[in-house]
Amino acid sequence: MQEGTLEKQDEGVMKIFGRLLPFLPKLLFRFGITFLRFKRGANKAGKVFRKELIRQGLDKRTASELTGLYMKGSEIKNFLQTFR
Repeated sequence: MQEGTLEKQDEGVMKIFGRLLPFLPKLLFRFGITFLRFKRGANKAGKVFRKELIRQGLDKRTASELTGLYMKGSEIKNFLQTFR
């Protein structure tokens, strides 16, 4: 009895996947564009952050290290780890 319900669930998943499949290229393209915009903004913010740290009197090495930590928040692998 349970095998029949599992087959119906599999069919339902396949139907949903079949309906979403044509939209995947467009979604991936839009995600890519959005991600590139995000990264560009993050890089600009990182430059401003570093310059401001140096302007406030922090040495360049420490400012670079802090900027690296600041920029880790914009890495894609950090976003993907939250969805696991």
